[in-house]
Amino acid sequence: MGYTKKKIYAAVGTAACVLVAVIVVLAIVLGGSKNAGETDLTATGSDGSPAGNVAEVSAETSEEETSPEEPETESLTEEETTPEETTPEETATEAPTTEESTTTEAPTTTEAPTTTEAPTTTEASTTTQAPTTTQEQTTTEKQATVKAATGKTYDFTICFAGDINLDEDWATTQYLDTCENGIYDCISAELITRMQEADLMCLNNEFTYSTRGTPLANKVYTFRANPSRVEILKQLGVDTVYLANNHVYDYGEDALLDTFDTLDSAGITYFGAGHNLTEAMEAVYYEFDGVTVSLVAASRAEKYKLTPQATATSPGILRCYDTSLFIQAIKTAKANSDFCIAVVHWGTEYSYTLEDVQLTTGKEYLDAGADIVIGAHSHCLQGMEYYDGKPIIYSLGNYWFNDKTLDTMLLSLHFYGDGTTDSLDVEVVPAVQKDCKTTIASSDSERRRIFDFLESISVNVEIGDDGIVREE
Repeated sequence: MGYTKKKIYAAVGTAACVLVAVIVVLAIVLGGSKNAGETDLTATGSDGSPAGNVAEVSAETSEEETSPEEPETESLTEEETTPEETTPEETATEAPTTEESTTTEAPTTTEAPTTTEAPTTTEASTTTQAPTTTQEQTTTEKQATVKAATGKTYDFTICFAGDINLDEDWATTQYLDTCENGIYDCISAELITRMQEADLMCLNNEFTYSTRGTPLANKVYTFRANPSRVEILKQLGVDTVYLANNHVYDYGEDALLDTFDTLDSAGITYFGAGHNLTEAMEAVYYEFDGVTVSLVAASRAEKYKLTPQATATSPGILRCYDTSLFIQAIKTAKANSDFCIAVVHWGTEYSYTLEDVQLTTGKEYLDAGADIVIGAHSHCLQGMEYYDGKPIIYSLGNYWFNDKTLDTMLLSLHFYGDGTTDSLDVEVVPAVQKDCKTTIASSDSERRRIFDFLESISVNVEIGDDGIVREE
């Protein structure tokens, strides 16, 4: 069957119309795509784009949300869902890190906080959008998390004892040399066991180790032990000693240097004194279960200041008659640790009455970042106080120092945390020093007598029958 010219012309016309329609449609589609591309460029551009503004708003929001007036919660979160609700996670969902963060009051640790917009690696905060990681922002966050927990799981104990004396001509050492079992006949086995089992054992080394030097002029009591006596500290389980006291320089510079060498050789660290001022101000650091503890010490125990402070070129102790250097040492130690313990040699000898300077500067040291303040020098127990939830133990007294009859104690600090809460149990292990022996108080009545006495000379504490000290 053939086609007529009319039909052919009609078919051609129809095809032409279809072709024109197709061209028009393609033009519309292509034009729409071009416009869409221009819209996308506007949304993602880098020249003042909304995406950039999101980060800026996030930074402002972060600083506002972590202001001192609105502190973060005790438990920092690692993944945030909404500004009102946060969900703690064991590990971050994206980009985990191992950075740790400390602040001047209470350290915090986050692994990789994530947000609903973008994951970040800030050290101590989470925000509702996209927090920045500038140094300025990180500093603001650290300052705002003063009440946050470490976020770590840990359990360890640090024990402190007061004054001991191993001077060759002193009553304690002379009695020691008559004992068949040495120091084990001088201090109760129960106390020595507690000392040895502590994760860290610290005491006041109230003398110098040396065979050199001459006694300081115009000083009534001067104490020097043969360097071999350091073995007694090792038998007691001592790990570190504080040397910021008024007897470590009794035989001059050479004897002080010998003391440093003797302790170093025995593997016992020391703090509060050094070859120069920088060393004297340095903390000693110990790590337990991923938690770092720092210890610093200073002295203000002498009316005539015969024990020199270290200088840039000479050895000595750190003094705190002017508290500025010690406060600086505390701040540095706290910035590099989760917990900071400040030890101070202060107070009036054989007096239960606290000096005004103890009551004021002890709080200054806590404000500077110390978590605990522990005192020595008075040769007798002094009271305790809680300030801003943190303890001040004004004096541990004699531990094994002379033949006087005095109440004493071993102080046990039990640190533990479950990842959301940090806890500290302060325990008094009561004892009595008498006739060159230190004996644990074993009977309930004797324990209670010492606890009641401590309460009576303290500011605001109560001590349970278990020896645990609590804020009243």
